Amino acid sequence: MLRFSIIVPVFNRPDEVNEFLESISKQEFRDFELIMVDGSPTEILQPVIEKYKDQLPLNYIYVKGLGASESRNLGCEKALGEYLVFIDSDCIVPETYLAQVNKFLLENKVDGFGGPDRASDSFTPAQKAINYAMTSLFTTGGIRGKKKHIGKFQLRGFNMGVSRESFFAIGGFSGMQVAEDIDLSMRLHKAGFTTALIPDAFVYHKRKTNFKKFHKQLFMHGKGRIDLYLRHKDALKLVHLFPTFFDVYLVITFLTIFIKPEIFICFFSLIAFYFLLLLFHATWLNKKISVGLLSTIASFIMLWAYGNGLLINFIKRIILKKGSDSKKSVILKN
Repeated sequence: MLRFSIIVPVFNRPDEVNEFLESISKQEFRDFELIMVDGSPTEILQPVIEKYKDQLPLNYIYVKGLGASESRNLGCEKALGEYLVFIDSDCIVPETYLAQVNKFLLENKVDGFGGPDRASDSFTPAQKAINYAMTSLFTTGGIRGKKKHIGKFQLRGFNMGVSRESFFAIGGFSGMQVAEDIDLSMRLHKAGFTTALIPDAFVYHKRKTNFKKFHKQLFMHGKGRIDLYLRHKDALKLVHLFPTFFDVYLVITFLTIFIKPEIFICFFSLIAFYFLLLLFHATWLNKKISVGLLSTIASFIMLWAYGNGLLINFIKRIILKKGSDSKKSVILKN
């Protein structure tokens, strides 16, 4: 049996896929296979795939219109590895990635694992800013893989892996439209399986390339948190509500302009202080004022979009009791 099966859902974006495949082809640890499941509307990725057929143990599957959860489940059906590794196609994978994962697993008995994400020096200023907004202690509370923790570490779909046994025991990905990775992680925990963060198994996660796409993505993430809550009552914590509190506070602040300007100045000063803190912190981390300024914009977009998504879906699904979170998922065969 192979040690690892890397399973990657892809959808268009040939330049991104080419960059990902180039990084995988340079892995120092070679006991793996790569399964790419393509749901693109056309076979636009075929030329890119053909380029790496001789460089990688690559199994390419094309099923038009297949979603991310379904693509991952289908890839797992075809997988031969002891561990199933899921990495998003917008990631660049360091050469030592699999070696670090293998070393950790030899020393620690866990059923699932994940790694952090970083911003590469090659990223655009906007991508570095988005990375800051998604990983900073002052925006997300530093909950996205910042410290070593064996136990109930929450897996993230851009960089995670599970043992074959545990994955099929819980039925794979559920088919949720958003937050399917966290749902899988929580089902692993409830089934008694263990997960851990591998600090050195990081990837360079490019995420979205502009703020408009970033806004849309984070709005969906906010909606997904309510979908998770309806499946797992322990999925909603205070840190997840911070963006919604921020949005409500912001609206109240600007309403005070029409009530009493002195109150507005008081409320607004707290917002100004918060964003000055983000500006200085992001500038210090990235050593560029331009990235610092963009990071404050990205952080505002993240908080506003996520908070709105969560609030709107709370009203829709919990108060009005409308809508659903799932699509039909592939039936797993081990």
